[in-house]
Amino acid sequence: MSTNTAKYNLFTFIKLPSAWWCGVRLKYIDDNKAVVRVRHRWFNQNPFKSMFWAVQGMAAEFTTGVLVSNKIRESGKEISMLVARNNASFTKKARGKITFSCEEGQKIDQALKSTIASGEGQTIWMKSVGLNEDGVEVSEFNFEWTIKLKRK
Repeated sequence: MSTNTAKYNLFTFIKLPSAWWCGVRLKYIDDNKAVVRVRHRWFNQNPFKSMFWAVQGMAAEFTTGVLVSNKIRESGKEISMLVARNNASFTKKARGKITFSCEEGQKIDQALKSTIASGEGQTIWMKSVGLNEDGVEVSEFNFEWTIKLKRK
């Protein structure tokens, strides 16, 4: 798995410009974990002077999606991925630097094996937690990713 975060941040600039302009940046990735940071600024704030929930959602989704995408690429198969559902909870105003992390890469392995073996689509719920600079949780997002073999 590529751990070159600069490559992913360039991808964000080209393919996800709204996330890039809002400051969403991948800071770390390995087989099981992805970490994204975003800083609260005037550009991404809500009327209550904290980070807009959608910016938090972009950062959180990126932590889960980059793990799914990498595992699909490693499989060598043509597999589609899509978020089917998500939910979130917010426990504190997001101000300053917010770090989102997902540590559930292992969930993807079994789902990929199943979809490749059976040809049937699979779903995976993955969690990303956002912490402020003091280590206090500000939000938690859950994404239901669907994966399935592409038909030729």
